[in-house]
Amino acid sequence: MKSIFPFYTIGHFINQPTNNTAFELLRFDKMNEPNVDDFHKHSFYEILWTEKGKSKQIIDYTEYEVKPNSLFFISPNQVHHFEEWKPLSGGTILFTEDFYLLNRTNKDTLFELSFLDNLYANPCIEFNKKDFGEILHLVHQIETEHNRKDKNPAILQAFLHILLAQVQRHIEINGQPITSKKYLVQFKKFKTALETHFWENKTTKFYAEQLHITQHHLNVICKEITSNTATAIIRARSMLEAKRLLTFTGKTISEIAFELNFTDSSYFTKTFKSITKQTPQDFRNEMSEKYRTR
Repeated sequence: MKSIFPFYTIGHFINQPTNNTAFELLRFDKMNEPNVDDFHKHSFYEILWTEKGKSKQIIDYTEYEVKPNSLFFISPNQVHHFEEWKPLSGGTILFTEDFYLLNRTNKDTLFELSFLDNLYANPCIEFNKKDFGEILHLVHQIETEHNRKDKNPAILQAFLHILLAQVQRHIEINGQPITSKKYLVQFKKFKTALETHFWENKTTKFYAEQLHITQHHLNVICKEITSNTATAIIRARSMLEAKRLLTFTGKTISEIAFELNFTDSSYFTKTFKSITKQTPQDFRNEMSEKYRTR
């Protein structure tokens, strides 16, 4: 399925679209406004750190207020909209999966971070002043290395790993349930497969076979991470795409149902309403003024 949103690399955010850089750190007060569409997808991870000021971030219809002493995480493939950033004090760290895994072969180390690649985790993490001071110390170390003429990617990567490990420790210390790393990795592998095949309307059995586990075990994993069944997560992903198509394209409801492999538009409408409590047309009418850009 062709994406309805532009898919940007880090180079686009420094207004150098052909630059294949895998890591950048930018301060809000020094960066030029990137020439990107309001609603877009990233091919990379982004960490916004906010020292002063507030902003509003939107990820797939969910709005978040970002306050001082906080980090906000954006993962690849999420549809993101950034409200005004100039009044903020802080900045952004952008890095690719390949950069994080530099000289490593085990992708599971990335999947073990509960706050990345997880729609069921809050992407905005607030800290007290003391803990945020420790985060800023690491950010400044990254910034200092990044600004050197002889900057070393291995050193940048090491600081990045420490920063993300510190965030994970903060999450676990501050009362969030500790999830089995094995379950978390398997869940994210399920979500990766779902991102590839959601438009085909595949069953739980299909995804369980992709992961070489039973349907029962996949459901156990999904309930542990999200409190939802695998079937509910599969359906929710399909309906998220339906929301995007209803909001940002002029396709008819029948065309959208067909594109998402529903047997007929009436069944699609019934499924959509059961999840959103609105008909597709009512949802389109409500969202068009708020979000539609074309």
